[in-house]
Amino acid sequence: MKLIHLGDLHLGKSLGDFDLYEDQKYILDRILEIIDKREIDGVLIAGDVYDRAVPSESATNLLDYFLKNLAAKKVKTFMISGNHDSDDRLGYGSSLFEANHIYIAAQFRGTLYKQTVIDEFGEADIYLLPFVKASQVRHFYPEEKIESYEDAVRTILKHAQIESERRSIIVAHQFVAGKGADPELGGSESAGTLSVGLVEKIGYDCFDVFDYAALGHIHSPQSVGREEVRYSGSPLKYSLSEVNNDKSVPVITLGKKGEVEIELVKLTPMRDLRHLKGPIRKLLDKENVTRPEDFIYATLTDEDLIDDAMGIMQQVYPNTVRIDYDNSRTREIDRIDITAIAEQKSFDELIGDFYKKMYGCEISEEEMLVMREAAKEAGVIDETD
Repeated sequence: MKLIHLGDLHLGKSLGDFDLYEDQKYILDRILEIIDKREIDGVLIAGDVYDRAVPSESATNLLDYFLKNLAAKKVKTFMISGNHDSDDRLGYGSSLFEANHIYIAAQFRGTLYKQTVIDEFGEADIYLLPFVKASQVRHFYPEEKIESYEDAVRTILKHAQIESERRSIIVAHQFVAGKGADPELGGSESAGTLSVGLVEKIGYDCFDVFDYAALGHIHSPQSVGREEVRYSGSPLKYSLSEVNNDKSVPVITLGKKGEVEIELVKLTPMRDLRHLKGPIRKLLDKENVTRPEDFIYATLTDEDLIDDAMGIMQQVYPNTVRIDYDNSRTREIDRIDITAIAEQKSFDELIGDFYKKMYGCEISEEEMLVMREAAKEAGVIDETD
């Protein structure tokens, strides 16, 4: 049996002001080609299918397009929700989808969802564990001591009574960590001592009973603890932190009990995401310009601020997402003790000090007025100040 492992599609996502619909459709088409070429039997989708709880019309149309193609190929699809998904929206129509071998577990309802498939080696169980919080699981098992996400997951697996002698796979969307080391982070999830994207860490040994654990939530493709506990990573680069990621999809060949082969098949996007750094003249020199259609994060090292730098960059790199600076002024700001500056100073004084540090001159009355209006709208200062 051959399975392909996907996660963190984030359909409907954008990069800055740039819509990614065409890029996401392009990469889904490449995945469909891999499914045909490798004669894939099933697809595992490990959550964060959508980028937001209320997906756009184009995002739902894109998922519909992908699922219809999978159904037409008679490929079994196993999909769970992630922390970005709405349980209700992702689960809508799931009972009807099962007629086309599309199995969706969008919400934990007290028992671990299971589907059994058959190949030349006999039966194999595929378990679907949607994103869960400790409080959700505690509701179904009030007699259990559930204080953490790991307690919750272990409780679910204990009550599922998984038979260790049978071949089994689990699809899950949690922050799974190895012993003494966290996964390499990428994407919208940020690091913390206990969590990533508000998801508490759980140990990879929770999944020891499974032949393969198909994980979602971390955007950088990698294994955790053992090769068969794996994040597929997102199919596209969705942030600057992913700029050096090589995106791929794991193709899993499930043999006899305990026999699992994993092949990482490279994904090449329609438009890459790259980070350029240097003086703007050098970045835009014809000899240095390559793949101008790519998404660009630019760090300018010019000492002076450049008027309309974004407009200038976009004349050559039309998909420039963001520009920042790395020069003597910004490095000086990094060394400033903000807490010392903030002591016993008014908003106007703080802004004035910052402006002087940044630009080497006093802020004008007009500029201060703009800053005060923005601060009021953001709730930083009161309307009466």
